[in-house]
Amino acid sequence: MEQIRYALISVSDKTGIVEFAKGLHKLGVNIVSTGGTGAKLKEAGIPIVDIPQVTDYPEMMDGRVKTLHPAVHGGILAVRDNEKHITELKELGIKPIDLIVVNLYPFAETISKDNVTFEEAIENIDIGGPTMIRSAAKNCNDVGVVVDPTDYDGILEELKENGVELSSDRKLELAYKAFKHTAEYDHLIQDYLFDFVKDEDEAKEVIRERYEKVSDLRYGENPHQKGAFYRQMETTEPSITTAKQLHGKELSFNNINDTNGALELVKEFSAKPAAAVIKHANPCGMATADTLVEAYKQAHAGDPVSAYGSIVALNRKVDKKTAEEIADPEKFVEVVIAPSFSKDAFEILQNRWESVRLLETGELFIDEDTTEKDMKKVVGGLLVQDRDLAQLDESELEIVTDRQPTDQELKDMLFNWKVVKHVKSNAIVMGKDEQIVGVGAGQMSRVDAMIIAGRKAGERKEEAVVASDAFFPFADAVKQAAEMGITAIIQPGGSIRDEEVIEAANEHGIAMVFTGRRHFNH
Repeated sequence: MEQIRYALISVSDKTGIVEFAKGLHKLGVNIVSTGGTGAKLKEAGIPIVDIPQVTDYPEMMDGRVKTLHPAVHGGILAVRDNEKHITELKELGIKPIDLIVVNLYPFAETISKDNVTFEEAIENIDIGGPTMIRSAAKNCNDVGVVVDPTDYDGILEELKENGVELSSDRKLELAYKAFKHTAEYDHLIQDYLFDFVKDEDEAKEVIRERYEKVSDLRYGENPHQKGAFYRQMETTEPSITTAKQLHGKELSFNNINDTNGALELVKEFSAKPAAAVIKHANPCGMATADTLVEAYKQAHAGDPVSAYGSIVALNRKVDKKTAEEIADPEKFVEVVIAPSFSKDAFEILQNRWESVRLLETGELFIDEDTTEKDMKKVVGGLLVQDRDLAQLDESELEIVTDRQPTDQELKDMLFNWKVVKHVKSNAIVMGKDEQIVGVGAGQMSRVDAMIIAGRKAGERKEEAVVASDAFFPFADAVKQAAEMGITAIIQPGGSIRDEEVIEAANEHGIAMVFTGRRHFNH
């Protein structure tokens, strides 16, 4: 290790930079700086060497060229125990630079602004900064490189304790962060330019989405699997990744997966209070009502046996009455996620279970303009598709049977259709009066899904309506529905046996509508 004698500071994010530079100056470090950063340090009374004094060239082209010079990069890249390198530095009058403190032009912030022009975006692509960062990170045996203001205090403390030297481990850690920083920066630029050079329907040649680790998990789906949770860095839509945990144990891998399913389902409903009850990624209950407590009661009643140990998602602020209902001693929930909790509601749930996870999302909405993709990992590859955000309006329905559905049946079919989108295929959802009464999920045949949904519904299946996530390949499931007392069915249509299916519905007096769109969810 060698003492740090010269530091070059050039930052866009100036958070904490004056205090850090003052600390370096007190330790006897000479500071070289550029443009706005140099002006800020001078204002604070910190002596600096301006970059033109190092390069013997003025900053030019509106600041586009400042540090791109051998006097800078020679000082950074020289290997300190290489006699030839050191001799060359002396012959050329170049001083070694031992510490680089650089963060980059705010490209992400610039392109996130409304109506930003292409020219504005381009001017916020940093060139000199990434070049210095990469040079310093490459020479991390000899040079420290700092890109994160949160590292300033720790570095100053180490320098004070170690005679103005940084340990090899610290410099290696900083180099890792530096390359991570420039890789993310280049990805942002590439992603931005993609929209200008490629057709809007064309998939990216290489996916480099940015995810940051939220937490390590105790394990994955099973105790023998390691697990971790990552957040997509550009996400703003209310979600499990943006939710704030207010109380309870650490979320598990399965908690996160199931809570995501519960929240995405309840986000489908905004007009009225709604509640979803999820077990193993499938809804076992879902309802809307005039009050939140009534919506939760009806959702829980959808399948009270399966609801034990479930995830509950709500689309309104949790009030005292709803919390009391959730906290019933006969019930047990793992997670409650909602826009917010009243003080009374929070205390009730917190006192009922020490372990229950309470998550707050803020106001719920679905970002219909999102470019976020749905991704499914396969061994050695990745399946990528648009998120299934398709909505259905009553005007889009095609009534294909002799019997017309009643107004209430239409209302319930549209309700069931929103729910079936969130059930694992093959999926059948039975419901009435905006309450799910039976769900058949993840079956290999659609008739089996119908049988299971009917068994779950019990006597409540009489005069219920059915939603099917995909077409009926045979008439058998329709005949099964008729035997259960089902009065109406909503399904995509499109089977080669549609005529047989419609004929079976007509035979049993069932109203049937086609959506022309399916909702496979594997």
